[in-house]
Amino acid sequence: MKYLNIEEAKLKAIGGLDTAKEISGQPQLWVKIYDKLVSKKDSINTFLGLALNQAEKIILTGAGTSAYIGNSVEGAMQRNTGITSISIPSTHLVSHPQDYLNRKTPTLVISFARSGNSPESIAAIKLADAHLDVCFHLIITCNGQGDLAKYSSKNKHLVLLLPPESNDKSLAMTGSYSGMLLTALLFSDFKNIEKLNSTVQTLESYGNELLCKKLGQIEKIASLEFKRAVFLGSGPFYGTAMESHLKLQELTDGSVICKNDSYLGFRHGPKAVVNEETLLVYYFSNREDVLRYEIDLVKSMDVGKRPLRQIGITAKQLDIPTIDELIVLENSKTLNINEEYLSVCYIIFGQLLGFYKSLNLNHKPDSPSKTGAISRVVKGVTIY
Repeated sequence: MKYLNIEEAKLKAIGGLDTAKEISGQPQLWVKIYDKLVSKKDSINTFLGLALNQAEKIILTGAGTSAYIGNSVEGAMQRNTGITSISIPSTHLVSHPQDYLNRKTPTLVISFARSGNSPESIAAIKLADAHLDVCFHLIITCNGQGDLAKYSSKNKHLVLLLPPESNDKSLAMTGSYSGMLLTALLFSDFKNIEKLNSTVQTLESYGNELLCKKLGQIEKIASLEFKRAVFLGSGPFYGTAMESHLKLQELTDGSVICKNDSYLGFRHGPKAVVNEETLLVYYFSNREDVLRYEIDLVKSMDVGKRPLRQIGITAKQLDIPTIDELIVLENSKTLNINEEYLSVCYIIFGQLLGFYKSLNLNHKPDSPSKTGAISRVVKGVTIY
């Protein structure tokens, strides 16, 4: 059996089997998540009826990779629910709860966690319960045995437990990230859940395009001699850029230093990081009004220091002569979908880049940290 074009026995020997399997299994996982949400439609609608009728604010929270989900979801959540929605890492909430939790503002707190055992996960929920008069909790997690899934709040709450295969065994979050991201996006527009079946099918097709037809191309990109990488994304893809930054840096144990930004923000100083050892990755929107700004930035890279290589990820073919490589996901089976859903499949590029670069640098993707500086579940945090 092969995963990511590598035999299972070899993957096991080089310490990459779990990561390879978890990256590969995402398109099928997304379909399972959709089917599970549909099967739980009644209980979800009951909770939604209570929470969205009273909440005046929605907080999307998690730590590390789980926090980046909120950056991709907050726009769609606010647009679809009509309720002010903001992404706030649980690491911010724990140290400064008074800055984010207003006692008199009824709030829906949506928590994301793979294991649910990180100290900040439970602390954030406890603080919300203590600081808010009216609070609802939606817990999206991959581990039914985790502290978060088992937490009994005094307030109304709903736990959405993802399929078991979403609970990644490897250090780097892959299927857990994209799975929780998709769950939150579907939740934001749950009144249209049946109509979103075609969107999930398109995501599955895009994911398989990357995992079946683009592997060789991405493996070659990973073999380039870059020591820095910059990921750019607008709107929901800002979260994708943040997560790609972390994936490549985690999986190479910091050997590749990474940065992320928005297209417009990159001009305001951060562009100075680009040099001849920099890989520059663009996550392109499928909205024409957004693309105008993104393509302008690409053209501006002709001025100043040139990066080693410029790579674009796009749902549809684009004419950008100055870009070195364009990875196009569109095929005869796909439909035009809302841009936020593209963030679910675009992240596979960042995961694959990190995986192959990790192997190139003789790291073990399943446990790339040689010193133990980073671990699957964060340790050493004291909650006061």
